Amino acid sequence: MKANLTQLLSITIFVVVLPASYVAHASATTEAMLEEFKVNAAQPFTSEAGNAAWIRDSNGRSCTSCHADSVHAKGRHIRTGKIIEPMAPSTNAERLTDRKKINKWLLRNCKWTFRRECTAQEKGDILLWLSRQ
Repeated sequence: MKANLTQLLSITIFVVVLPASYVAHASATTEAMLEEFKVNAAQPFTSEAGNAAWIRDSNGRSCTSCHADSVHAKGRHIRTGKIIEPMAPSTNAERLTDRKKINKWLLRNCKWTFRRECTAQEKGDILLWLSRQ
């Protein structure tokens, strides 16, 4: 009985602590990037504006076109059919942990979705909203 309890406790700690370490890393990366974007932003970032940008239709395209209606679900690229893992850091511990990837995908996806680069304001709003998912 004691061995089972010890094993259960070990598994619980692993399940709770390991994802928390990824979230902490995502938060540190996200916070640093938000500070950088803030320099060129017109106003404070808001989750509401990030969500609005995420669902905004731009000539038949939006972030949800490929990333699904829920950031907790897998998406599928509408041209290539490639599966896209969930965007929410609470669902996908690898999200928002790599500055280079965040910058790459914000640039590429803004150009594809909005047919232009996103402003610092839009990047900050979207990143803030995603980081809270």
